[in-house]
Amino acid sequence: MLLEAELGFRNTVVLLPHKALLSAYYTATRLKKRATEFLRPFGLTDVHFNVLMLLQHQSRPSGGLSQAQLSRMMLVNRADITSVVDRMEKAKLVNRTAIPADRRCNIIKLTSRGKHLLAQIEPLYFEEVKNIMNGLSEKEQAQLVGMLEKIRTRIANNKREEQAARFGLLKSE
Repeated sequence: MLLEAELGFRNTVVLLPHKALLSAYYTATRLKKRATEFLRPFGLTDVHFNVLMLLQHQSRPSGGLSQAQLSRMMLVNRADITSVVDRMEKAKLVNRTAIPADRRCNIIKLTSRGKHLLAQIEPLYFEEVKNIMNGLSEKEQAQLVGMLEKIRTRIANNKREEQAARFGLLKSE
């Protein structure tokens, strides 16, 4: 379905870069909504599920991740990750252990309940992911990953250039 029809626009979006960004943003919004619907029966949000997945698949050899690591991997600030971990700890999905050498730092680990819940959800989740992405060939999926990486790189480079210009670090022509 055309983007304009899905959004109920009366007129076509003329500027192709704008249409491409709108399409990416709208697709991300639809994916987030689908994730919410998928995870609701398990009593999880997409953020909670992301924490479970990170702890399961990205933990250090000794187990767990620091709150700072979780924050960086999830692109949220430390204050936000603290409240997420608080809720998950209350639900007995994770536990928090202070590091004796640095009392400001906590290691977050999955509990047996968290591991059990993730073991239930993960196969269903991967089936859902495959179902959504099967509309694209493997080659197209790889191309999509590459194109999105290019966009993120461009955004990061533009941000660095803007910051450098703001502080007078770029030579003016």
